[in-house]
Amino acid sequence: MRKVRVLVVDDMAMVREILAKGLAMDPMIEVVATAADPFIARDRIIEHKPDVMTLDVEMPKMDGVEFLRRLMPQYPIPVVMVSSLTERGKQITLDALQAGAIDFVLKPKTDLARGLNSMLVELRTKIKIASTANVSHWKRNRVDVAAAPPRPLRAGSSALAESTDKIIAIGASTGGTEAIKDVITRFPAMTPGVVIVQHMPAGFTKLFSERMNTLCAMDVKEAEHDDRVLPGRVLIAPGGMHMSLIRSGGVYRVCVKPGDTVNGHCPSVEVLMRSVAQYAAGNAVGVMLTGMGGDGADGLKAMRDAGARTFAQDEASCVVFGMPKVAWERGGVERLVPLSQMADAVLDVFGG
Repeated sequence: MRKVRVLVVDDMAMVREILAKGLAMDPMIEVVATAADPFIARDRIIEHKPDVMTLDVEMPKMDGVEFLRRLMPQYPIPVVMVSSLTERGKQITLDALQAGAIDFVLKPKTDLARGLNSMLVELRTKIKIASTANVSHWKRNRVDVAAAPPRPLRAGSSALAESTDKIIAIGASTGGTEAIKDVITRFPAMTPGVVIVQHMPAGFTKLFSERMNTLCAMDVKEAEHDDRVLPGRVLIAPGGMHMSLIRSGGVYRVCVKPGDTVNGHCPSVEVLMRSVAQYAAGNAVGVMLTGMGGDGADGLKAMRDAGARTFAQDEASCVVFGMPKVAWERGGVERLVPLSQMADAVLDVFGG
């Protein structure tokens, strides 16, 4: 099997050396070049045509985000960001995901020896995942869906009157931040309550929620334990915490608590969707968006078996057609839908 060809970009020579040696430990990865800044990196991309690029978030001359904004429309390439767990680092990382990065890894802050080894293991895994990603859409002109007005639900719809009993559950992983944005920015203000699990570490989901709140007609927040699920509200599971749905009488709430990883993740889509199947059943709509692996596939199947409507993002519009593919193969998906049509597919269930 062909090795994944990688370009490492970091302004510090020592970091470039550590990353290059750490990545070379995987027989399926070949570091074809390194670069100290985005200007050198652009030349290396043209010269070596790497499959994946690792990119430092904070660099002199031009930060990683600005580089991506200039690079992706001309030379779309899967990018894994190397991020620091600072407020500025977290903000820039989210900007980078919006600008086209596939995923990110965090630089270790303490216990450098163990933390560095763990980071390199994660980076090697994410590079191999990124090598399968579809980033060709960055070559086309992109439309800022946040600038488009949300589609209204049909006036007088009986489905809207009953929407307090409805739940929309969304799961996503690799490439999911932009996919989630595409969907929820199209929802009208009084769309039934939305609960979301996006694979993301602690510290990033709050910033992501705050950013989505500035773009959406609905109210978006990082979920807290015992938050009510209400029409007009989007709750995003906090990084490092599982989120599940519970019901007391006619009221939906979320249970947010730490726990062991499920399918390798915390938060886990599986945990959320199984709880939605149990407590919302036929009053729910399940959506599986882009992501690597199979987290949530059985949970989405449980939702469908319980009477929920279920959709998954189609292969052509996915960054990584992993989670939707597994959910489809296991019978949990009634229809594969292009990302641009997903919000409409969901709203149509409620008579929109």
